Amino acid sequence: MDVGETKCSYGKPPWIFKGSALYQLHLVKAATVRACIPKDFRLVEAFGYTLGGFFLANYDDSPAGVFDELVVIAGLVWSPPTSCAWAAKVLVNSDEACKHGRKEVGLPSHVARFSKRITAVSRQPKSKNMGFLNVNGSSAAFCDPKDCMEVQVTEIKASSVKDSCNVNLTTFVPESSGEWRGPAIKISLPSFSGGTEYYPNLLKYSCRIECRVQAVHPAKVSGPSPMPKNETEKSSEIDTSNTNNHATEEFVDKGNLLWESVMLSKPVLALQFSCMKMQVEAPVVVFNSKNSLTTT
Repeated sequence: MDVGETKCSYGKPPWIFKGSALYQLHLVKAATVRACIPKDFRLVEAFGYTLGGFFLANYDDSPAGVFDELVVIAGLVWSPPTSCAWAAKVLVNSDEACKHGRKEVGLPSHVARFSKRITAVSRQPKSKNMGFLNVNGSSAAFCDPKDCMEVQVTEIKASSVKDSCNVNLTTFVPESSGEWRGPAIKISLPSFSGGTEYYPNLLKYSCRIECRVQAVHPAKVSGPSPMPKNETEKSSEIDTSNTNNHATEEFVDKGNLLWESVMLSKPVLALQFSCMKMQVEAPVVVFNSKNSLTTT
């Protein structure tokens, strides 16, 4: 189905989403993601790295009904007095959600297939990827996983293999101790978007989340299987012949090619959101398509 022909019925903002999510933060090389950050924004970085990662959500109630979403976060950009996330790619298994993301929120949304499988696992040793949490002993509060869920996300894109997103995630399902799902919290995750063919202006939108949160073992991420040698050579030939054309593409098109670098970078923290209620406000324009400041 052509996303552009899908009827969208989200209604007036704020838009409410309910479900659960895995929010995983990664250390991403600033030089890798800087190409997809609009020149109007300054990347938040330290020692050559920025904080990116992904947001993997399952919504059981939303304006678009039940659907899954994978948001690949390239990094953080500065927005005084705080910072905002910049999404390099958004994958959803809902045509309606894809259209809404593109035309209402200015997101680089694409339709994808989400395949899930849950299997039992033996007791896992403490992960080496807990980062600073291992230093202060906070990892002791992590729930031992009882099951693991394999999620394969495959972008539905017939025209080009090069820009397609195909990623496998193995997440650990914490063993619940009674009704304990972590403390109840309220957080705000402001984000920038826009600069796409569907929404050329640069936008800022507010995302407020109420949920129960607990630290979990970081998901294991792997990319697609390597292409056969003959297919790789063909792909290289295509890339070389189109170099001049790609040089004039928008920064968001470059961002589409960075998802693998972000997803396969080093995880530093993984948080499981349960009993989640997410409220998304209508975006406001911060820079118009001619890069002049319009509002804050």
